[in-house]
Amino acid sequence: VQLQASGGGPVQAGGSPRLSCAVSGQTFSDYAMAWFRQAPGKEREFVAAINWSGGMTYYADSVKGRFAISRDNAKNTLYLQMNSLTPEDTAAYYCASDRYRDSYYPDRLFSHAYRYWGQGTEVTVSS
Repeated sequence: VQLQASGGGPVQAGGSPRLSCAVSGQTFSDYAMAWFRQAPGKEREFVAAINWSGGMTYYADSVKGRFAISRDNAKNTLYLQMNSLTPEDTAAYYCASDRYRDSYYPDRLFSHAYRYWGQGTEVTVSS
């Protein structure tokens, strides 16, 4: 199974990049998915999750109202639309595949709940 994240790069504060995660090697629509991020010197943290159909989404408080997770099962791709970015959003962003079709609390908050990970894409927000 491979998860290939893309869409990162330098961005001005207030910008709105969209991250993508292309998944291959498994039936994409069978699993919930998530985004995590890791800022320099900090632990990896949960950002957002989505169930298998895209009908249920979950967000960390720090991004709620600014970020939107979505998926296109026909294209085997996960997305993260990021809006109103601040320098505090600077991090490497990772996509991850859950073990189940649905995303369960509190498991979804923890890295160990996910089977497969992408390589990360860096987002650097300048003020």
